[in-house]
Amino acid sequence: MTIRQLSDHAINQIAAGEVIERPASVVKELVENALDAGAARICVATATGGKTLIRVDDDGCGIPADQLALAVERHCTSKLSEDDLFDIRSLGFRGEALPSIGAIARLAMTSRHASDAHAWAIRVEGGRKDGPSPASHAGGTQVEVRDLFFATPARLKFLKSDRAEGAAVTDVVRRLALANPSVRFELSGSDRQATTFAAASGERALEARIAQVMGTDFVENARPVDAVREGVRLHGLAGLPTFHKANSLSQFFFVNGRPVRDKLLMAALRGAYADVLARDRHPVTVLFLELDPRQVDVNVHPAKADVRFRDAQLVRGLIVGALRQVFAEAGHLASSHTARSAMASFSTGFAAGPSAGLRPASGGTYGYQRSATSPAPASTDWRASPFRPLDDGEADDGGAPVISGFGEATQAGFETLDMPSADARAHAHASEATEERQSRPLGAARAQVHATYIISQTEDGLVIVDQHAAHERLVYERLKAALAERGVARQGLLIPEIVELPQEDVARLAERAEELEAVGLVLEPFGPGAIAVRETPAMLGQIDIRGLVTDLADDLAEWDSSTRLRERLDHVAATMACHGSVRAGRRLRPEEMDALLREMEATPNSGQCNHGRPTWISLKLSDIERLFGRK
Repeated sequence: MTIRQLSDHAINQIAAGEVIERPASVVKELVENALDAGAARICVATATGGKTLIRVDDDGCGIPADQLALAVERHCTSKLSEDDLFDIRSLGFRGEALPSIGAIARLAMTSRHASDAHAWAIRVEGGRKDGPSPASHAGGTQVEVRDLFFATPARLKFLKSDRAEGAAVTDVVRRLALANPSVRFELSGSDRQATTFAAASGERALEARIAQVMGTDFVENARPVDAVREGVRLHGLAGLPTFHKANSLSQFFFVNGRPVRDKLLMAALRGAYADVLARDRHPVTVLFLELDPRQVDVNVHPAKADVRFRDAQLVRGLIVGALRQVFAEAGHLASSHTARSAMASFSTGFAAGPSAGLRPASGGTYGYQRSATSPAPASTDWRASPFRPLDDGEADDGGAPVISGFGEATQAGFETLDMPSADARAHAHASEATEERQSRPLGAARAQVHATYIISQTEDGLVIVDQHAAHERLVYERLKAALAERGVARQGLLIPEIVELPQEDVARLAERAEELEAVGLVLEPFGPGAIAVRETPAMLGQIDIRGLVTDLADDLAEWDSSTRLRERLDHVAATMACHGSVRAGRRLRPEEMDALLREMEATPNSGQCNHGRPTWISLKLSDIERLFGRK
């Protein structure tokens, strides 16, 4: 076999295959170059999803005429003052994007530097260069790419439809726009509707840009994040757990201003939302990490989509800890998205026509007329109402006259409350709608509907609470606090369980032995290819130890972290909380309903149940008035 050196043309095409995967890759490289050039306005235009035309125009500093030819040569860059690849302070530095694009497409670049009397242009077509030559351009740089992959037509077969490629281009521009709120972005073309992200300034510039890109609905249902640990800063917006999506496309991470989709960051996000989000739903976040460039390697992927942190556990701990602290501070807050969607659906149905049971009455107005299938209205009997003060010792349909404890382990219910006498309860029931209670975030309890939902009145509307979901979260938080305070009880095995694993998995588990011991699993290496398990969490009872250890090893191999054991413990605690909480169908006294509301206001994460569903929704008075045509 003869060894030979490849031609420059073949080398450029190979480099293009690493950097340029699709039209969106070209847009990413060109827009990043414009941002590094200090542009305040960037215009992107495409045709057929970017396959036949990509044009990026900026008002940056431009390229001097004597350096224009070098800009399309491989391994030439202005973004590294020294040959230090571990001190990257710009978005692009590889020096391969422009020559790679020119090797597989028709590239035309026109630029004017402040030191030049006029603009200069250079063309590269299939690797062949033409220019530089004088040209006309107001200032900055314009790069036009036509007929992408014309020199490598086989690559065209692997591209998706024009719509899909256009959507990928839009996603790239959105991500870069989020990271640069002070820059104006314009996206247009024959294959899309024009979109503009106006430049924002001031203290709320980032929030304004996030609202432009992701909508005000997300901003209204998100909480600010700002935390620092050992020189690493995390800031941005994190959506409330009850504001979620069906996929992870609305999760944006930026490392030193660079958009990334890194496995470590995605795993940390999943861990932070572990017990407050439904398993088949995904959170919505826009988070920025800022750290010393020497603490992160951005050159581990040709397209720089992945990064590698020098201290990965520090970064993961910062993300999980900061987000959980935000959720705890949010307390009872839940997303208004659920209530708003329900109101919109109800309004649509109401506008479509009269509902069942409404019949035109005389005079053309609508009045209630009972149809043949409608039940006759029941007579009002306040003595049978569950909201009247119950006499001492009198029980409702649920059995006990008050919510009692559900065992010392769960400390459920309101057993710590000093229940008033009959006269005092009657007085409390008569004055429950006072201004003081209505001024509370969850208002004053006024009624219970279908022995399941609590209706509460606030100063500007009403709140509907799912009593079972709310109390389930309260009991669950008590259980977690008890576990954190006393630790996870362990049960020793009479005979240690020996689990055979590959050597690399044994090494990973041995490195995390202290973390696993903190959640009740005690193990140690047993020779080069086995793990000996000596103790397991008592809460889990009889478990498949071999399967658990294997799953933990797989998690560590894929994500460099494992939350599987903690998730199992949380699942057991959630199950105990579910069985030890107020059930749907249980009638509550007015004072019990108010006590539940007050405890929700003081408990972290009480805005969503253990399964990620909202525990309460709020309807503003203006929304209710709109339904009745009063506004």
